[in-house]
Amino acid sequence: MSENTVDINSSASEYSASKITVLEGLEAVRVRPSMYIGDTGQRGLHHLVYEVVDNSIDEALAGYASHVAVTIHPDNSITVEDDGRGIPVDIHEGEGKPAVEVVLTILHAGGKFDHNSYKVSGGLHGVGVSCVNALSDWMEVEVYRGGKAYRIRFERGVTTMQLKELGPTAKRGTKVSFKPDATIFSDVVYVRDILAKRLRELAFLNSGIRIVFTDERLEADNPQRSEVFHYEGGIREFVAMLNANKTLINPEVIYFHRERNGIDVEVAMQYNDGNTENVYSYANNINTIEGGTHLTGFQMALTRTINNYTKERMKNDTTLSGTDVREGLSAVVSVKVPDPQFEGQTKTKLGNSEVQGIVTSVINEELGDYLEENPQIAQNIGNSAMLAARAREAAKKARESVRRKGALEGLGLPGKLADCSNRDPSKCELYIVEGDSAGGSAKSGRDSKIQAILPIRGKLLNVEKVRIDKVFANKEIQSLIYAIGCGIGQEFDVSKARYHRVVIMTDADVDGSHIRTLLLTFFFRQMKPLIEAGYVYIAKPPLFKVTRKKKEQYIDTEEQLDRYLVQLGGEDLAVRAADGSQLTPEQLSSLIELYSRAAQVSQGLRRCGIDPQEYFDAIREDGRCPISHITVREADGTNTLKYLYSAEEQHAFLHEAETRLAGAAPEVIPGDPASEAAAAERAAELARHFDVIDIFEAANCEALVAELAAHNLTPRNVFDQDAELFTVTTPDNVGTPANSLEELFRLVRSNGQTGLRIQRYKGLGEMNAEQLWETTMDPETRKMIRVTMEDAIIADQMFTLLMGDVVEPRRDYIEKHAAGVKDLDI
Repeated sequence: MSENTVDINSSASEYSASKITVLEGLEAVRVRPSMYIGDTGQRGLHHLVYEVVDNSIDEALAGYASHVAVTIHPDNSITVEDDGRGIPVDIHEGEGKPAVEVVLTILHAGGKFDHNSYKVSGGLHGVGVSCVNALSDWMEVEVYRGGKAYRIRFERGVTTMQLKELGPTAKRGTKVSFKPDATIFSDVVYVRDILAKRLRELAFLNSGIRIVFTDERLEADNPQRSEVFHYEGGIREFVAMLNANKTLINPEVIYFHRERNGIDVEVAMQYNDGNTENVYSYANNINTIEGGTHLTGFQMALTRTINNYTKERMKNDTTLSGTDVREGLSAVVSVKVPDPQFEGQTKTKLGNSEVQGIVTSVINEELGDYLEENPQIAQNIGNSAMLAARAREAAKKARESVRRKGALEGLGLPGKLADCSNRDPSKCELYIVEGDSAGGSAKSGRDSKIQAILPIRGKLLNVEKVRIDKVFANKEIQSLIYAIGCGIGQEFDVSKARYHRVVIMTDADVDGSHIRTLLLTFFFRQMKPLIEAGYVYIAKPPLFKVTRKKKEQYIDTEEQLDRYLVQLGGEDLAVRAADGSQLTPEQLSSLIELYSRAAQVSQGLRRCGIDPQEYFDAIREDGRCPISHITVREADGTNTLKYLYSAEEQHAFLHEAETRLAGAAPEVIPGDPASEAAAAERAAELARHFDVIDIFEAANCEALVAELAAHNLTPRNVFDQDAELFTVTTPDNVGTPANSLEELFRLVRSNGQTGLRIQRYKGLGEMNAEQLWETTMDPETRKMIRVTMEDAIIADQMFTLLMGDVVEPRRDYIEKHAAGVKDLDI
């Protein structure tokens, strides 16, 4: 029998009922998680939170909830709490279990298949929260319902603590806590900005709902741990945010909200004088990033309505295209559909055919009436669209001219491009290098098989401020377009990319940062799919070269340099404590690390406006650190300053100060406008008397105090020089006192610097070809940053702020963040 022949009678090939595997409960989710949440990477990890939050939002849509709290705990577990009705806890007749357990352990079990419980809902499949349970290391749910509190616990989808009544409570709602299973997900660390983006969207889409987002993780670069998303204006405020710092064509947001045949249509739109389009579509609060029938209906109606108006009222004889009427448009289209048809569980495209006609008719009628009633705004919008049409024609001619010119110059590739020999885009890299000098080094040092070099001269055109026809006329941008090979703007096709790594490699100075920002602006505005595909990178050349005798070492940051110098400096020093005992290298290293952490805490305190030494002096003997600092502007013009150590202390202090300043709070009668107005007026008046600074570094500081105490040190010993703490002796027996941890750090670092030559690189041109390859281009040793778009809305705002025409917001931003600048090249 040959090796390719199968014996159909063998037991190995037997296919019978015994070969059928039945996965019980939630086992199927754990075996094939990607079928239910998309993937097990970062996207799937955050999708777990969305599923739980969507349940709370559905309670709000049904009119039963107004407050949602989302918290990331230090161990990257998540808590979502709402004030809705609470998941039912009575026994489910069919399953013989409490309803809350049924919902959390059985797929396709929920209250969203019955339109009497939820008219519309984002999570329709009934697999959402049970999937979260299955893919979590543990999940704990508390339900507040009917004046009682209940708790149930699961581990990896299995009930480990039956539903238990905790006792009476005045609360209502549901509190879900869970920790993602590290054996399922490749990464279980949540990204704050990704969650903030989704929660902000939900607050915009559901006017009036209050979402509090708290990140309890202790990060030195994250001073703002809590945010509140609350927008009474709903998607109108969303559009206003999209157009922040832009010159507006219609100052007031155009807003329509209609319900037809059970489908709720809500649209907000506003034009600015820019040349980019920002249109976001949602169905049942789900961001339909691939659009769908609701977006198609909006676009068709918008094009038809503005075309009709310009032809009838403005005597325009040119037919405007969809891109013409959407140039400079920021809009949000939100529909609520009782039975939506989405593509897949992750829901990125709406497919209900009936929605298109309803949205089209609403926009045709409402926008048509609006333009008739507001002729000046209608004229401005029409003129903008006609200008866009003329620019489109000019861009078309410029593009054709550039194409003809490129073809004559040899397959459209720029002459200064040093291309690579490999033709597999997935293996090829394009380095965009600042200047001919660095370009020469890069060309000499590169791997010519996979690395192409494109030098650019001077400052790139700021595409934020010019129309598309001017963009095409710029020679540097022409070179970029041809080298990358995907086209530009609306015609951009990322599948044609000639390189799957486009690397921005500029100098580490102000000019280099500016060129990098101009390039990123160009990619974001004209080649956004390139960023979305993960093809854009930023090279990270080292900042320092440290030479010791004949040994060279490259160092990336100031912090790494400090650690390296301290390591060298401690090798040949003898350090004795005040009691005469000599510190071991491990003890010295621990003390230096303590100083570094204290310096980070101090930096965080300064960002809050708190003097670090004053704060350290306020630490109690038991190690408790102040959690807030309150300034009260008294009636006599004096100020009362107070550090508070707990939420209870803060509440009591504020209550006493409010009573002193304005007397006892008046009784508020619910539903009585007069008493409610009086209370609001009193609160507004009192607010002017208080400055409350929440000190998020308190937990970090308490941990620091405890570790200092383990070394018989106090917070004053970090910076104050009021006692001889250590004696530092060099190899030649010269002893120097160190009266603080800061002084100890400086002495050790200074010793480490002895005999070293430290070169700070400001330009790539300072490196020869071998150094550039070794530090920045060698795939085995280089460091690069991939440019991602975790929050496109915030990215759009930042590009507008930094690169746009409006000066005042940019000045305010610079003034606000100037104190936090770390490396300023002058």
